[in-house]
Amino acid sequence: MDATLDEIEFLALSSNRVAVLELLAAEGHTRSELAEETGASQATLGRILGDFEDRKWVRRDGGSYVATATGTLVAEGFRDLMDVLDTERELRDIVEYLPTDTMDFDLRHLAGATITRPTQTRPNAPLQHLLTLMDEADEVSAFSHTLNDQSLRVAAARAGEQRFRAVLPQRAIDALVADEALRGRLRDLVEAETASIRVYDGEIPLAVTIVDDVVNVLVRDDRGVLQAAVDSDHSAVRSWAEDRFKRYHDDSTPLSASSLSP
Repeated sequence: MDATLDEIEFLALSSNRVAVLELLAAEGHTRSELAEETGASQATLGRILGDFEDRKWVRRDGGSYVATATGTLVAEGFRDLMDVLDTERELRDIVEYLPTDTMDFDLRHLAGATITRPTQTRPNAPLQHLLTLMDEADEVSAFSHTLNDQSLRVAAARAGEQRFRAVLPQRAIDALVADEALRGRLRDLVEAETASIRVYDGEIPLAVTIVDDVVNVLVRDDRGVLQAAVDSDHSAVRSWAEDRFKRYHDDSTPLSASSLSP
């Protein structure tokens, strides 16, 4: 274990070492090319390449250097580790709120996700971000424990132009129906040919919206306070969201406009 950690430390302590190994794992380079790519001096490159040759990570090929099979293995493994740590840093502030027990995909797929957090001046920034996405989308599919009045307003305003599908628990429907203005807006949306709302007999612990090619997850704490919006366009995340939507959709019943009459 100690020897392995020593090798990780050896690479991690020098961004030039990491850059050179990744470059050589991709294709052969001369020392001049490596200097141009990395900005490292010839003296630094000489030490790096010597250390790599001692470890059998690189070999000379004519006037160039190339990574060996084990050098390529180390480069790829170190890149994977860096990607994992990059993702962890992005999610660190919200991981305690993420519904990870239901997010059955590799969290590394959230690398590069867009995370919108509340601020002092914009406490509702995560929701406003989602509303903007919805307002600009051609197709919206959602499964959520609630449909707030702002999301309902945007969906109703785009009815006839946007395909809108949502699966909601009965209690979310009841909350909308209890408000006369929201009930009317909900009825208008249900009556639109391009919209469909279904009622799920059970709890939906997530708030997920598939907006065209982007999956948006609204993240709340135990008190229901909005903590972040997480957007990803990774194919694995989209497949997860589409599969979840289909499961809730298939186990739900259509909401009819007639059931919303006063």
